[in-house]
Amino acid sequence: MPNPLDPVVVQVGRIILGKERQIRLTLACLLARGHLLIEDLPGVGKTTLAHALAKTLGLDFQRIQFTSDLLPADILGVSVFDRESSTFKFHPGPVFSHVILADEVNRATPKAQSALLEAMEEHQVTTDGQTRPLPEPFFVIATQNPSHQVGTFPLPESQLDRFLMRIHLGYPDGAAERTLLEGRERRDMISDLAPAFTVSELLTLQKKVRDILTAPALLDYLQALIAYTRQSPDFVNGLSPRAGLFLLNAARAWAFMDGRREVIPEDVQAVLPSVAGHRLYPVNGYASLGSTQLAERLIAEVAIP
Repeated sequence: MPNPLDPVVVQVGRIILGKERQIRLTLACLLARGHLLIEDLPGVGKTTLAHALAKTLGLDFQRIQFTSDLLPADILGVSVFDRESSTFKFHPGPVFSHVILADEVNRATPKAQSALLEAMEEHQVTTDGQTRPLPEPFFVIATQNPSHQVGTFPLPESQLDRFLMRIHLGYPDGAAERTLLEGRERRDMISDLAPAFTVSELLTLQKKVRDILTAPALLDYLQALIAYTRQSPDFVNGLSPRAGLFLLNAARAWAFMDGRREVIPEDVQAVLPSVAGHRLYPVNGYASLGSTQLAERLIAEVAIP
């Protein structure tokens, strides 16, 4: 079956040059109803990717700049006393939007970071004893500077685990960078993007992804990968049951984007580095390996049934 998201990949690819795989992973994360963490150096296009994706998909977009003095109310909203009605009126914060860009999320204190936990997990926020639903779809794209940079607060494991995927953009290749230098400012080009979907159409695609078939043999392979991480002495901890569900959902989304109605092992392998890389912590001699190398080792060690 044709992939209805191919035009989105092409259109966003005109803004973020030479990063088709990262764009596809971002879309797969959205289709799987997860959230995305982009960790990279400043200036490689993290914010531009989030803005271009929201504009192309026709979704509301809010950017929250995380700083050391950010408060939870700056994210969730605040109740203000209305003298005329003698009641408190809730003023929604920027979290009440389809796409949230949590920019430089690790520059905020843990208290501010934790304000996103309920929103990401339950798609709702609770303030002043009242629970308020968030719009659907709800997609958090958080950007993170490398931990060695000044002024960062490492994300706790519980916060990292809320992100279905973590990706890196990296530097562009020579041809892409030359196009950047010779062309228009990329952020100026975002205003020219035309929405390719309505909100209801995107929600329909998310439902179709959940209907992608998984054969028993595919689930055997998935369980074998998870079991290896728990039994191997190479990792501090294995993948959790939630990580296994995330991996399955991401593989379904990848299969859908490839135009298939059933997940195959190659779909699992394609998304494994992004889903497992920030959940697996190597020990001793493997400490220097990156998430891609860890995933490649895992794929090599576990045979396909």
